[in-house]
Amino acid sequence: MSFDWSQYLNLAKELTDQPTTPANQEAKLRDAISRAYYAAFILARNYLRDQEGISIPKISDAHRYVWEQFKLNPHPQRQLIANNLKRLRYARNQADYVDIFPGLAGTTIIALDLSEEVISILSNL
Repeated sequence: MSFDWSQYLNLAKELTDQPTTPANQEAKLRDAISRAYYAAFILARNYLRDQEGISIPKISDAHRYVWEQFKLNPHPQRQLIANNLKRLRYARNQADYVDIFPGLAGTTIIALDLSEEVISILSNL
């Protein structure tokens, strides 16, 4: 069954404590994937900017730029960050754009784990 995209509005209202019909579980899982990605991506972006002095371009493909900066470094931890960011972005794109998302619950768990791993590695670099 195709996702009812209006459920995102219900979730947005829930998050701001506005009266609404509660968002369905699918909307929550899709949003969890998206938030997990952005937590990891923004912290990775900020690490490059603040710790390494790398200027991040303000273009639509800044996401790829950040991933590539980690990928270019042969250090295994940085390679893991790059791989996790790439997998997270793919999952986020699926969550944000496809009508039918088989395996959504499992992908959500994986996305949360990948994001936690990126954040943990960044805090120890």
